[in-house]
Amino acid sequence: MKPDVHAFFDEATNTITYVLHDPQGSACAVIDSVLDFDYASGRTDTRSADAVVAFIRDKGWTLEWVLETHVHADHLSAAPYIQERLGGRIGIGERITQVQETFGKIFNEGTRFQRDGSQFDRLFREGDIFMIGQLRGEVLHTPGHTPACLTYVIGDAAFVGDTLFMPDFGTARCDFPGGSAEVMWNSVQKILSLPDETRIFVGHDYKAPGREVYAWETTVGAQKALNVHVGAGRSKEEFVVLREKRDATLAMPRLIVPSLQVNMRAGQMPEPEDNGLSYLKVPINGL
Repeated sequence: MKPDVHAFFDEATNTITYVLHDPQGSACAVIDSVLDFDYASGRTDTRSADAVVAFIRDKGWTLEWVLETHVHADHLSAAPYIQERLGGRIGIGERITQVQETFGKIFNEGTRFQRDGSQFDRLFREGDIFMIGQLRGEVLHTPGHTPACLTYVIGDAAFVGDTLFMPDFGTARCDFPGGSAEVMWNSVQKILSLPDETRIFVGHDYKAPGREVYAWETTVGAQKALNVHVGAGRSKEEFVVLREKRDATLAMPRLIVPSLQVNMRAGQMPEPEDNGLSYLKVPINGL
């Protein structure tokens, strides 16, 4: 089956949020939503999420899932905001518990922060099947960028999160805690084993040098032939050297500190303190 896919691009974080719709009915899902956040003022805004909510309401669709491909380090998730307005279940990979354990220690969250994934409605594992109306979704565990990364294969479409970018930009970094270039290679091969005509929808785009427009849709066949990091017969050994060398030059994402604290809580802010405000920590020399 061929789902309808509608993309919402957030230029502030180069993130693409997807609304996937079952063309045989009204069911839909949201994948990798964005909560706008101004770090300097500490203020959140819902304009990006509101655009998604308004689109779904205008179509008269029913939201069944709010899916996360992983715990994002570059933007805050709007999953609970969207769920509150449209319903649906929030899902992520079962290895979220590993991410929560790692960053729960880094941010010194203490025992009140649950590290069992219970903030989410569904924890997916490799091979799980779920439905969006009449559309069948299958879960691939594709770690390497983070331990909890998933690819959702829904009909002829694969939502790969940060594992793969557009062919002219390559793959995601592997130097976060729990990341691994070798593991990333294996995950990419799993994705590239899908039929060549499978549509791939990436989680971010940064316009590779020489390209003037943003892009987010490609195919397995194009990735196999053209991806600058893993395509055209590049070996695992070559990829690991290339990926690790490149990662050593990259700065931390601008919103990594707030993003991790919020996203490991399924998009919820830390519990308010006695003055009614929530606070985000900055671990000095901790990342």
